[in-house]
Formats: sequence, C-alpha cells, structure tokens
Amino acid sequence: MNARSSISRGGQVRHQLYMSAELSERLAALAKKPGVTMSSILAEALGAWLDRKGVSELQERFGVRLDNLSRAVARIERNSQIEIEILALLARYLLTSIPPVAEGDDVGRAQGRERFEWFTMKVAEAFRDGRGSFGVEMGQ
Repeated sequence: MNARSSISRGGQVRHQLYMSAELSERLAALAKKPGVTMSSILAEALGAWLDRKGVSELQERFGVRLDNLSRAVARIERNSQIEIEILALLARYLLTSIPPVAEGDDVGRAQGRERFEWFTMKVAEAFRDGRGSFGVEMGQ
C-alpha cells in the first residue's frame, strides 16, 4: 500500500487507503455529525491505536522488571519499618529499665563494653552467615 503522497496541507499529509464497505459506511455515518470529518475520526483513532501499541510495547519490555523492582522496594520499606520499630522498642526498654552506670564503677563499665562487643560480634556473625535473628535469610 502506498498510503502517503506528497500533497500536504497545513502540516498534514494526505493519505489514500482502502477499507471495507461496512467500515466505510460506519465512518461516513459518524462524519455526518457537525464539526467532525472522516479525516479527524481516522486521525484520532489511529493516534489512540498507536498510543496503546506504544504502551503495550513498553509494558512488554519493562513490565516484569518494574514489577520485580516494585516488590523489592516494598520489601525494603517493610523491613525498614520493622527495624525502626525494633530499635525504638529497644531504646525505650533500655532507657526506662536499666539505671545508668555510676561514676567510678569500672566493673559495670567493663561489663557494658563486654556486652557491646558480644552484641556487635553476633551482628557480624549474622551478616557473615547470611542469616537473621528471626530465621530470615539476609539479602532476600
């Protein structure tokens, strides 16, 4: 089909095309409305079809990847909320139930340092082994 000719008017290009008699009759009936032409109906319909086709190609090309990224972001957001809540509960517990170490209490300070070293060692082990405290594998 040679649908394009060199005739243009006002930035528009003239096309010649074939369609079924039934479709042509339906188009003519729609074009009888005031302010509507066959060209405007065809141009609008073709534009809508091309827009949908472009969207479906983008969806087909990147849809799965975007869905995977959306699920990963949702999982990260959920885990961050859990971590913030755990940290807040721990801070509240520590600040309300454990009295501060008195000045000059070197034994108490030493115990605190040992507990902190134990704590950081357990966190490092968990990261190294790829396991979390709640049985969830890290990095998922």
